[in-house]
Amino acid sequence: MFAKILLAVDLNETEGSAKAAKAALGLAAQSAGTIDVVNVVPDTGMAIVGAAIGPDLEGQVLDEARDTLRSFAKTHLPGLAETACHIVQGTIYDRIIATANALEADTIVVGAHRPEFRDYLVGPNAARVVRHASQSVLVVR
Repeated sequence: MFAKILLAVDLNETEGSAKAAKAALGLAAQSAGTIDVVNVVPDTGMAIVGAAIGPDLEGQVLDEARDTLRSFAKTHLPGLAETACHIVQGTIYDRIIATANALEADTIVVGAHRPEFRDYLVGPNAARVVRHASQSVLVVR
């Protein structure tokens, strides 16, 4: 059941992501499963903003995110022979689900943060993943 796990991490919220990594390790150990790690870099949004940032800076942001994600995986997923790290760009919950589907993951593990007022209006990404994913989703607090 937990053969292919996708761990979605927020590199700006390492405490919650570390807890999620620990839970993913536990699930993988129980079922001899594998873990892929994904971080979503939000889109720049409007085309005018993307044009102002430019492809060079955008590439730098993605490279930095990739390096940070690899470092996170080494630190928080010790002992795994191979951990594939994926940096994707777009709407957070949508890209997590798309990555899980592309990898044929059977489980998604995400961290949760304490809800803020804006979350009650818009909905946090973890809740959206739970609502829209076809996979089992473990939300770790």
